[in-house]
Amino acid sequence: MPANSPRPAAQDAAPYDALLLYSFGGPNKPEDVVPFLRNVTAGKGIPDERLEEVGEHYYGFGGKSPINEQNLALKAALEAELADRGLDLPVVWGNRNWAPYTTDAVDELEELGAKRTVALVTSAYSSYSGCRQYREDLAITLDKRGQLGADGSTGVQFDKVRSYFNHPGFAEANVDAVVEAYAELEANGGSGAAARLVFVTHSIPDTMEAASRVSHATYSEQHLDLAEVVAARVAERLGHEAPWDLAYCSRSGPPSQPWLEPDVNDHLEVLAGEGVRDVVLSPIGFISDHMEVAYDLDTEALATAKDLGITAVRAGTVGTREPFVRGLVDLLLERAALARDEQVTEATVGSLPALRSVCAPGCCLRRDGEPSGIPALCSTDLSS
Repeated sequence: MPANSPRPAAQDAAPYDALLLYSFGGPNKPEDVVPFLRNVTAGKGIPDERLEEVGEHYYGFGGKSPINEQNLALKAALEAELADRGLDLPVVWGNRNWAPYTTDAVDELEELGAKRTVALVTSAYSSYSGCRQYREDLAITLDKRGQLGADGSTGVQFDKVRSYFNHPGFAEANVDAVVEAYAELEANGGSGAAARLVFVTHSIPDTMEAASRVSHATYSEQHLDLAEVVAARVAERLGHEAPWDLAYCSRSGPPSQPWLEPDVNDHLEVLAGEGVRDVVLSPIGFISDHMEVAYDLDTEALATAKDLGITAVRAGTVGTREPFVRGLVDLLLERAALARDEQVTEATVGSLPALRSVCAPGCCLRRDGEPSGIPALCSTDLSS
């Protein structure tokens, strides 16, 4: 796999005394669904009747999102990897939208006596939803607790691991998952050599896409760069070409608001019209099999493929695969070395550089050219 060859980071997590595994959250039972969706859509004025309709995705799975158990599994895997490397670093889990909330995580960090924490967001790509919104939530939480000073000082100091879409560990784990899916496709009677590889990620509004540019690449460009690497490595492993496309899922909001396209279901219809009969769906935009994967892909997209006469297999997410977990700890150590002002070559694959771990002012706004007015931690300027 093409990659910059970094100098291995020292097995030293200093100056960090804790790791925050920072995620989205999800309901655990049916009565959680609407309150959870209220949190997700706070400030948008969406009535409960509409939230009940949206909640049908969750009710179809017993009112429980898979994401919480998956985060606990990732937490355990990180703890094991840290222990294997002799690193005594507690891992605390917190969510933006459901328990344990951000403030619960800060409580736990304070109980541990943590003074400087590194945050690992469960989104590999840089955008408002995948990065800045978490940084804003941290700042809002500390401000409500009276722990955010006018000078940007905080009770517990937070740094973050950079967006890791182009880290070798994330890429390698996705390659493994896609190769396994090709084998499953052939076991189901499909033709791997004739299959189309369709990478899928969460759609975002066009204006958020425009605002997501971080020096070099927008949200979609980040995906395209990684997809090219993964597809090339998959082709090497399989011994034949792996033609690919990028599609999107999980759009919401009014139809009048443009979002990134094509939708994966629409794209499957196009492929069927072109005579494609075998497809591997790779959820490259997600790190675990949570609701967008379980419903939008495993339920809707696979049903669409069946209706179109396409034999389709959905590749796994990176989850707790060894290359991914190992890579996350490598990223943590990389960030620690940077915090110690050491010279570090940041490991990457593809054509894009490593993105910033300390964000620039105005980075990844919700809407292009419209400052939110909300402070965001882990930035060179807290106020923007």
